[in-house]
Amino acid sequence: MKKNFFITSLFLLTIFTSFAQTESSKEENSDSLKVKRLSIGLKLGIPNLASGSAELTLPILNNHFAPYIDYSKIPLNFDSVETTIAYTEFGINYYFNKKANGFFIGVGKGSLSTDVTFTNLLFPSGLQSLIGSGSTELNLDTTNFKLGVKTAGTIFFRFELGYGVGKIPDSLNFIASLNGISESFTESIPPIPGLGSSGILIGNIGFGFAF
Repeated sequence: MKKNFFITSLFLLTIFTSFAQTESSKEENSDSLKVKRLSIGLKLGIPNLASGSAELTLPILNNHFAPYIDYSKIPLNFDSVETTIAYTEFGINYYFNKKANGFFIGVGKGSLSTDVTFTNLLFPSGLQSLIGSGSTELNLDTTNFKLGVKTAGTIFFRFELGYGVGKIPDSLNFIASLNGISESFTESIPPIPGLGSSGILIGNIGFGFAF
Protein backbone atom coordinates (compact mmCIF):
# COMPACT_ATOMS: atom_id res chain seq x y z
CA MET A 1 0.00 0.00 0.00
CA LYS A 2 2.81 2.41 0.91
CA LYS A 3 4.62 1.51 -2.33
CA ASN A 4 1.54 2.33 -4.40
CA PHE A 5 1.10 5.57 -2.45
CA PHE A 6 4.66 6.71 -3.21
CA ILE A 7 4.42 5.73 -6.90
CA THR A 8 1.19 7.68 -7.28
CA SER A 9 2.57 10.62 -5.31
CA LEU A 10 5.77 10.80 -7.35
CA PHE A 11 3.72 10.68 -10.55
CA LEU A 12 1.56 13.57 -9.35
CA LEU A 13 4.65 15.47 -8.20
CA THR A 14 6.16 15.11 -11.70
CA ILE A 15 2.98 16.46 -13.31
CA PHE A 16 2.74 19.37 -10.87
CA THR A 17 6.44 20.19 -11.32
CA SER A 18 6.09 20.32 -15.08
CA PHE A 19 3.01 22.52 -14.82
CA ALA A 20 4.62 24.82 -12.25
CA GLN A 21 7.76 25.22 -14.38
CA THR A 22 5.59 26.21 -17.34
CA GLU A 23 3.74 28.77 -15.23
CA SER A 24 7.01 30.05 -13.78
CA SER A 25 8.45 30.54 -17.29
CA LYS A 26 5.38 32.56 -18.25
CA GLU A 27 5.76 34.62 -15.10
CA GLU A 28 9.42 35.37 -15.74
CA ASN A 29 8.48 36.72 -19.16
CA SER A 30 6.12 39.25 -17.56
CA ASP A 31 7.70 42.02 -15.47
CA SER A 32 4.24 43.19 -14.37
CA LEU A 33 3.64 40.18 -12.12
CA LYS A 34 4.52 40.79 -8.48
CA VAL A 35 5.24 38.41 -5.63
CA LYS A 36 2.03 37.31 -3.95
CA ARG A 37 2.71 37.47 -0.22
CA LEU A 38 -0.30 35.72 1.29
CA SER A 39 -1.74 32.35 0.24
CA ILE A 40 -4.83 30.83 1.84
CA GLY A 41 -6.57 27.65 0.81
CA LEU A 42 -7.46 24.04 1.47
CA LYS A 43 -5.35 20.86 1.58
CA LEU A 44 -6.74 17.35 1.02
CA GLY A 45 -4.71 14.25 1.88
CA ILE A 46 -2.94 12.55 4.78
CA PRO A 47 -2.63 12.93 7.69
CA ASN A 48 -4.67 16.16 7.63
CA LEU A 49 -7.64 14.66 5.68
CA ALA A 50 -8.97 18.17 4.93
CA SER A 51 -7.38 21.26 6.44
CA GLY A 52 -7.30 25.00 6.13
CA SER A 53 -3.90 26.41 5.21
CA ALA A 54 -2.19 29.80 5.26
CA GLU A 55 1.27 30.81 4.04
CA LEU A 56 3.08 34.16 4.21
CA THR A 57 6.03 34.93 1.93
CA LEU A 58 8.59 37.02 3.79
CA PRO A 59 9.74 40.21 1.98
CA ILE A 60 13.38 39.48 2.87
CA LEU A 61 16.11 37.19 1.52
CA ASN A 62 14.76 37.43 -2.05
CA ASN A 63 11.32 36.01 -1.17
CA HIS A 64 12.60 32.47 -0.72
CA PHE A 65 11.15 31.80 2.75
CA ALA A 66 7.46 31.37 3.57
CA PRO A 67 6.17 30.35 7.04
CA TYR A 68 2.94 28.32 6.98
CA ILE A 69 0.29 26.85 9.26
CA ASP A 70 -2.31 24.11 8.64
CA TYR A 71 -5.23 23.08 10.84
CA SER A 72 -8.00 20.48 10.66
CA LYS A 73 -10.43 18.75 13.02
CA ILE A 74 -12.49 15.92 11.57
CA PRO A 75 -14.42 12.93 13.01
CA LEU A 76 -13.23 9.58 11.62
CA ASN A 77 -14.95 6.36 12.70
CA PHE A 78 -13.89 2.74 12.27
CA ASP A 79 -15.41 -0.57 13.30
CA SER A 80 -16.15 -0.27 17.06
CA VAL A 81 -13.95 2.83 17.28
CA GLU A 82 -15.02 6.47 17.17
CA THR A 83 -12.38 9.18 16.79
CA THR A 84 -12.00 12.90 16.28
CA ILE A 85 -8.70 13.82 14.67
CA ALA A 86 -7.25 17.31 15.15
CA TYR A 87 -4.11 18.02 13.13
CA THR A 88 -1.95 21.12 13.39
CA GLU A 89 1.26 21.79 11.49
CA PHE A 90 3.46 24.85 11.33
CA GLY A 91 6.82 25.41 9.72
CA ILE A 92 8.58 27.14 6.87
CA ASN A 93 8.94 26.48 3.14
CA TYR A 94 11.95 27.41 1.04
CA TYR A 95 11.15 28.25 -2.60
CA PHE A 96 13.93 27.88 -5.13
CA ASN A 97 12.82 30.85 -7.22
CA LYS A 98 12.18 34.45 -6.15
CA LYS A 99 8.42 34.49 -6.77
CA ALA A 100 7.29 32.11 -3.98
CA ASN A 101 6.07 29.49 -6.39
CA GLY A 102 7.44 26.47 -8.21
CA PHE A 103 9.52 23.81 -6.47
CA PHE A 104 10.06 24.04 -2.69
CA ILE A 105 11.23 22.10 0.34
CA GLY A 106 9.66 22.43 3.78
CA VAL A 107 10.32 21.55 7.38
CA GLY A 108 7.85 21.83 10.24
CA LYS A 109 6.33 20.43 13.41
CA GLY A 110 3.15 18.38 13.24
CA SER A 111 0.78 17.63 16.12
CA LEU A 112 -1.94 15.00 15.77
CA SER A 113 -4.40 14.86 18.68
CA THR A 114 -7.04 12.14 18.68
CA ASP A 115 -9.91 11.46 21.06
CA VAL A 116 -10.57 7.71 20.78
CA THR A 117 -13.71 5.93 22.02
CA PHE A 118 -13.82 2.12 21.92
CA THR A 119 -17.47 1.05 21.83
CA ASN A 120 -17.13 -2.72 22.19
CA LEU A 121 -15.24 -3.27 25.46
CA LEU A 122 -15.94 -6.34 27.63
CA PHE A 123 -16.32 -5.66 31.38
CA PRO A 124 -16.30 -8.75 33.65
CA SER A 125 -19.42 -8.99 35.83
CA GLY A 126 -19.94 -12.21 37.74
CA LEU A 127 -20.55 -15.15 35.41
CA GLN A 128 -21.00 -12.92 32.37
CA SER A 129 -19.45 -9.93 30.72
CA LEU A 130 -21.01 -6.57 29.99
CA ILE A 131 -20.32 -4.62 26.82
CA GLY A 132 -19.53 -0.93 27.25
CA SER A 133 -17.37 1.86 25.97
CA GLY A 134 -14.26 3.68 27.09
CA SER A 135 -12.31 6.70 25.93
CA THR A 136 -8.68 7.77 25.83
CA GLU A 137 -6.41 10.14 23.94
CA LEU A 138 -3.64 9.65 21.39
CA ASN A 139 -1.28 12.61 20.98
CA LEU A 140 1.55 12.43 18.45
CA ASP A 141 4.23 15.03 17.69
CA THR A 142 6.37 14.73 14.57
CA THR A 143 9.11 16.60 12.76
CA ASN A 144 7.99 16.88 9.14
CA PHE A 145 10.13 17.02 6.01
CA LYS A 146 8.45 17.72 2.67
CA LEU A 147 9.02 18.26 -1.04
CA GLY A 148 6.45 20.18 -3.00
CA VAL A 149 5.50 22.34 -5.92
CA LYS A 150 3.13 25.30 -6.16
CA THR A 151 1.75 26.94 -9.28
CA ALA A 152 1.83 30.68 -9.91
CA GLY A 153 -1.15 33.00 -10.19
CA THR A 154 -3.99 34.30 -8.06
CA ILE A 155 -5.59 30.85 -8.08
CA PHE A 156 -2.92 28.31 -7.22
CA PHE A 157 -2.54 24.55 -6.85
CA ARG A 158 0.08 22.77 -4.79
CA PHE A 159 1.28 19.23 -4.15
CA GLU A 160 3.30 18.01 -1.17
CA LEU A 161 4.98 14.70 -0.37
CA GLY A 162 6.98 13.90 2.75
CA TYR A 163 7.31 12.10 6.04
CA GLY A 164 6.84 13.03 9.69
CA VAL A 165 9.34 11.44 12.06
CA GLY A 166 8.16 10.75 15.60
CA LYS A 167 7.69 8.21 18.37
CA ILE A 168 4.59 6.10 17.75
CA PRO A 169 3.27 3.91 20.61
CA ASP A 170 2.45 0.25 19.95
CA SER A 171 -0.91 0.37 21.74
CA LEU A 172 -3.23 2.43 23.92
CA ASN A 173 -3.49 1.69 27.65
CA PHE A 174 -6.40 3.16 29.62
CA ILE A 175 -8.96 2.54 32.37
CA ALA A 176 -12.72 2.54 31.65
CA SER A 177 -15.73 2.21 33.95
CA LEU A 178 -19.21 0.70 33.56
CA ASN A 179 -21.85 0.32 36.29
CA GLY A 180 -19.25 0.85 38.99
CA ILE A 181 -16.82 -1.63 37.40
CA SER A 182 -13.38 -0.24 36.52
CA GLU A 183 -11.19 -2.23 34.17
CA SER A 184 -7.79 -1.74 32.51
CA PHE A 185 -7.69 -2.14 28.74
CA THR A 186 -4.96 -2.36 26.10
CA GLU A 187 -6.19 -1.68 22.58
CA SER A 188 -4.52 -1.32 19.20
CA ILE A 189 -4.09 2.15 17.72
CA PRO A 190 -6.87 2.93 15.22
CA PRO A 191 -5.84 2.66 11.55
CA ILE A 192 -5.24 6.39 11.10
CA PRO A 193 -4.39 7.05 7.42
CA GLY A 194 -0.63 7.22 6.85
CA LEU A 195 0.36 6.28 10.40
CA GLY A 196 3.28 3.83 10.66
CA SER A 197 5.55 2.43 13.33
CA SER A 198 8.15 5.22 13.12
CA GLY A 199 6.16 8.19 11.87
CA ILE A 200 3.49 9.29 9.49
CA LEU A 201 3.25 9.70 5.72
CA ILE A 202 2.50 13.15 4.35
CA GLY A 203 0.82 13.58 1.00
CA ASN A 204 -1.68 16.20 -0.06
CA ILE A 205 -3.09 18.26 -2.89
CA GLY A 206 -3.97 21.85 -2.15
CA PHE A 207 -5.58 24.83 -3.86
CA GLY A 208 -6.54 28.35 -2.95
CA PHE A 209 -5.98 32.05 -3.56
CA ALA A 210 -2.79 34.11 -3.43
CA PHE A 211 -2.69 37.86 -2.91
